[in-house]
Amino acid sequence: MPLRDHFRPPANAVPFDGVMGGWPALLIQRHFDSLPPGYSLFPVVRRAGSTAFETVPEQDEYEVRVYDETFGRRLVAVVELVSPANKDRPDSRRAFVAKCAALLQQDVCVAIVDIVPVRRFNLYAELLELIGGSDPLMADGPPTYAVTLRGRRGSHRRIETFAHVLQVGQPLPTLPLWLSADQWVPVELEPTYEETCRLLGVP
Repeated sequence: MPLRDHFRPPANAVPFDGVMGGWPALLIQRHFDSLPPGYSLFPVVRRAGSTAFETVPEQDEYEVRVYDETFGRRLVAVVELVSPANKDRPDSRRAFVAKCAALLQQDVCVAIVDIVPVRRFNLYAELLELIGGSDPLMADGPPTYAVTLRGRRGSHRRIETFAHVLQVGQPLPTLPLWLSADQWVPVELEPTYEETCRLLGVP
């Protein structure tokens, strides 16, 4: 089944927060056994303003984090699922982009998945602008996309990207997620998204 528009009927019958909250768990379930030895997965699901945690998050966080347990539980990769609140205000967009830029600076591979068509902002394009990059695929600023970014060291540090424009009615891609300079795992967005929708009853 293809990508739904979760903000129009019939898919909007199920709250989008439910999809965003459930998807990280399905991603972990799908990829737990495919990780090389020594790596672990951890979900993060926090809504801005939530008081369920010791510190109140300033922005929505729907993530899957990958840690290398052999080097003191070092964060090596993050899958970021974009929420409407990440895109609705300039300060929210700046905070999301700054967070991703900081992760890349720390040599953490970052995957961004944005299935929010109702906010006509492209956080990936804004991130590239911040770090001095560009992607012709994003010239028109499509609001929905999936992309992996990783830093490559050499004579000059550069960012390597693997991007896809997403469209309602089309399947989601599989993204590479780099755990080290020469080791990666596939992040299967389509089957995990479909299973999330099925479990929640999203038409």
